[in-house]
Amino acid sequence: MATAGLRLNPYLSVVPRPFRFIATMPPIAGDPAAWRDRVRRIEDLGFSTVAIADHFTRGWQMDPLTTLAAAAQVTSRLRLLTLVLGNDYRHPALVHRAAANIDVLSGGRLELGLGAGWMASDYEAIGMSVDPPSVRIARLKEAVEVISALFTSENVTHSGRHYRLDAMEGLPRPVQQPRPPIMLAGGGPKVLALAGRLADIVGIHCRLPGADYSGAAVDEFGSAAIERKVDWVRQAAREAGRDPDGIELQFPVYLFGITQSRNQQVEARSVFGRMIVADPAVLADSPAVLVGSVEDCVDRLFALRERFGISYLRLGDDFEAAAPVVARLA
Repeated sequence: MATAGLRLNPYLSVVPRPFRFIATMPPIAGDPAAWRDRVRRIEDLGFSTVAIADHFTRGWQMDPLTTLAAAAQVTSRLRLLTLVLGNDYRHPALVHRAAANIDVLSGGRLELGLGAGWMASDYEAIGMSVDPPSVRIARLKEAVEVISALFTSENVTHSGRHYRLDAMEGLPRPVQQPRPPIMLAGGGPKVLALAGRLADIVGIHCRLPGADYSGAAVDEFGSAAIERKVDWVRQAAREAGRDPDGIELQFPVYLFGITQSRNQQVEARSVFGRMIVADPAVLADSPAVLVGSVEDCVDRLFALRERFGISYLRLGDDFEAAAPVVARLA
């Protein structure tokens, strides 16, 4: 087995979760019919989920909630994930209402991913200040509580530090009961501890203070750093009286390629991929690197799941390239 950089972890002794694979939402450009065909293709290839991020700048065009609603209408099985909504940009009552509608329209396929917000250019574009991380994380916690209450209660009155609701009706009722899965994602101990206490799915990432694509950020994609982040999630879950094994862990592979050899170079398509390539130590060790034959990739994913408990994965941005691995494991 090609398990360089990964070691088996005996404390993960439960029956492992099935693998699930995420495809990045295709951009809406040109013919809308062609976009619909690409979304259907993702479903046909066996991916579990199509996911979309939430930005206003750097050429980003798609609104995540509107686009997921459109994707719901051209698919029948594909899960629909916000990866992730910037919490600060929308009132949680508005997020709930849109999310509940998507869950109903899709027949119960929504997964609601939320984050504290991080990209400074997005805040600047809409005239918002970027509050300190402690404030943004506290606001995220309160938003999750409000959204969860709206999903599970007929009406909600809430008076908190950041949000107020007065007998707000939790309509429409979601198809998924008691509510659609909530995913929280981040890289620091505070937000990952929050995720361990509240989330159904936790996205493991590096810390990004304001869009800092620095060496410090890429170091956090090393195996030891990922193990530490998973431990933060699991410890917080235990302290909250939750079973850590009940939490699904999500992770992005930023450097992916099916090649004849793991040492063969592949094109780095993302900022994070280029950063990993530029750091030989991280390149050799990082779980965010998946390069080799289909068999090599399959073996490394089994080892990654065994060591970290990670089973929900995005294998780069080219879903066609990832399809052979998905076909083996989905």
